[in-house]
Amino acid sequence: MKILIQNGRVIDPASGRDERADVLIAAGRILAIGQVSPDFRPDRVIDASGCVVAPGLVDLAARLREPGYEHEGMLESELNAAAAGGVTSLVCPPDTDPTLDEPGLVEMLKFRARKLSLARLFPLGALTRGLKGETLTEMVELTESGCVGFSQADVSIRDTTVLMRAMQYAATHGYTVWLRPQDPWFGKGVAASGSVATRLGLSGVSVSAETIALHTIFELMRSTGARVHLCRLSSAAGIALVRAAKTEGLAVTADVSINSLHLTDVDIGYFNPAMRLTPPLRQGRDRDALRAALIDGTLDALVSDHTPVEGDAKSLPFGEAEPGATGLELLLSLALKWGEGAGLSLPQTLARVTCEPVRVLGDALGSLVSSAGRLVEGGVADVCVFDPSVYWQVSPDLLASQGKSTPFAFEHTGMALPGRVRATVVAGTVAFMPPMGAVHGGGKAITL
Repeated sequence: MKILIQNGRVIDPASGRDERADVLIAAGRILAIGQVSPDFRPDRVIDASGCVVAPGLVDLAARLREPGYEHEGMLESELNAAAAGGVTSLVCPPDTDPTLDEPGLVEMLKFRARKLSLARLFPLGALTRGLKGETLTEMVELTESGCVGFSQADVSIRDTTVLMRAMQYAATHGYTVWLRPQDPWFGKGVAASGSVATRLGLSGVSVSAETIALHTIFELMRSTGARVHLCRLSSAAGIALVRAAKTEGLAVTADVSINSLHLTDVDIGYFNPAMRLTPPLRQGRDRDALRAALIDGTLDALVSDHTPVEGDAKSLPFGEAEPGATGLELLLSLALKWGEGAGLSLPQTLARVTCEPVRVLGDALGSLVSSAGRLVEGGVADVCVFDPSVYWQVSPDLLASQGKSTPFAFEHTGMALPGRVRATVVAGTVAFMPPMGAVHGGGKAITL
């Protein structure tokens, strides 16, 4: 299909492009950016007047719940949510049922995602079989089947010897190990340790649960030479350790979730189960440190940490409610809100959800989609068109995701979010385009 996106403000954070231009798409690639050739006959024209034309968003943490948890999310519903949020590439962790520890499961998941043509899917393979922390998986075979790295998801490896051997093996083959720093013994609470958890009588997770795990990971990196991506940091102390590790020259990258970037433990309020998240919401000083670290590059990417949860599992008391929240459709808006508050330019903000996550993935993407997260002539036609002037109120019932629980629902925060997606193009195919009346708000808050 030939597509013409015209009259938009084209922003490519990777190259510094920021100009009024048209984007010509053909055969799944960006044919040209700039003037329209008189010979170009588009099959579809997207009028992007008043909108930003940006690279499709790249999300490094999105659970799609399939296979095994279809009651909480289906591949089709969650990829539709990704398209609605302007996310064209996403990484999913291996904690499905069965676990992504066999090549056949990975190939099946990627095949089904390709058939849907809604977003590019990059699975993480399990680091150990069944995520049990005992036997290493066949990393070479999993990589050949399409895995871009190896992870334990939220399951910590208790045996440090196993973690060391996994990192040694990964380093030998040039694979990246994705780890959420969480000590298995200190991380069993339901809220962040502090005055709020004490007042509410909730079991706490101390900052030490993160820092102890980070110290262990960094020591093993020094001895093995492994490359590690740290998932969803949550504390100021953790940020300080990562900053020191990067200064030392360790091959480490890190991300933060939209939840930890905007919320604190105070938002738990009166035991609001929508705020039951992993990692738990910490204090204001931690949130501020995370925001600053995303600005200075200590944190490399902002992620949705999309984890759809069924309604019944969220209607339980706080300590019993299942942790998690939907986030794919909120990633863009919450990135824009952070950027506005930080005084960043639009290209600087968009970099944290486009080209910077791609740098984390590195060579694992393969040559075919190496231009993901960018708008470049000859590159893949993954595009997000959004209106930055629209402010909207999150209404859970109208989210495309099967999981409706979000801590950013207007009823919880009273927060109107900036930016609404007008069109999402994946590999030259329009994956999402709402009715025109649903995306123009004249700069005023609207409910979609």
